[in-house]
Amino acid sequence: MTDTSTTQAKTSAKTARAKMKSATGGAAFPDFEAFAVPNMEVPAAFREVTEKSIENARDTYAKVKSAAEDATDLMEDTFETSRQGAVEFNHKAVDAFRANADATFSFIKDIMSAKTLSEAIELQSTFARKQFDALSTQTREMQELATKLGTDVSAPVKEAMEKSFKDLKVN
Repeated sequence: MTDTSTTQAKTSAKTARAKMKSATGGAAFPDFEAFAVPNMEVPAAFREVTEKSIENARDTYAKVKSAAEDATDLMEDTFETSRQGAVEFNHKAVDAFRANADATFSFIKDIMSAKTLSEAIELQSTFARKQFDALSTQTREMQELATKLGTDVSAPVKEAMEKSFKDLKVN
């Protein structure tokens, strides 16, 4: 076959298909029963079950959406509380470091100006006692802050868990 005869054959086939579609109302096989959609009435009970299922799905979706929003809010609150606590804890640690460094530099200045060995030993003993007291106080403050941070971070989670269990018991 030549290119011209192939093109003419394709055009003729397209024209024939178009005529067939228009003659049959757009259906390619109007009389072929395998492709025909049977006319059947959906039973009322089936429709009712379907509508109930859709309603239940909507209710479940609303509950899941609400739970997801609550969980997101809880996470945001927890992260913000953690962030604030970490900043406060770091400030406290920097303050303690600064106080210890200042005390050490002051001790070094004083010990360098000591005239006798007994004066140096007295300065050393006083410095050690003061630093022990300071470190004890700083440790206690840091521990209290860490405990407060832990409580503040876990409180919203604890409340959410208690609410969830209470809701489960009610349902």
